Amino acid sequence: MTYKRLDHQFVRHMPDELSPGILYISMEYATAAHLCCCGCGEEVVTPFAPAQWKITFDGNVVSLHPSVGNWLLKCRSHYVLREGKVVEAGSWSDAEVTAGLLRDGRARAAMYGPPVQIVADTPAATNASKVKKSGWARFTAWLTGK
Repeated sequence: MTYKRLDHQFVRHMPDELSPGILYISMEYATAAHLCCCGCGEEVVTPFAPAQWKITFDGNVVSLHPSVGNWLLKCRSHYVLREGKVVEAGSWSDAEVTAGLLRDGRARAAMYGPPVQIVADTPAATNASKVKKSGWARFTAWLTGK
């Protein structure tokens, strides 16, 4: 790992450009973001929710749970943020990544409900092709091959 620690900065909105070694935390939007700790420069977003990540702040340092597995990035880095320190975690096989992504998708579906399906030949379906899909919709389409 290039970065051995992440300093935190509480913000209302994420900056346009993230600085290396900083974990930006927006409590208002229940999200954190940082540049990948491996040094590849990719932005990593970790939304806070019971079916996603949890953050702990003890007044001095932050921890993020569960681990950050950047399986969809080229680097495929995997680490935990524990009391501000970046702890490298073991790599996962493709089968482990697929199982983890499916498990996480099921947890989100149980919490938020399944993604909405639009029936063809309806006004919603016609307009849907003009709307950019959300990250969650693109992710589930990638998982299911649709």
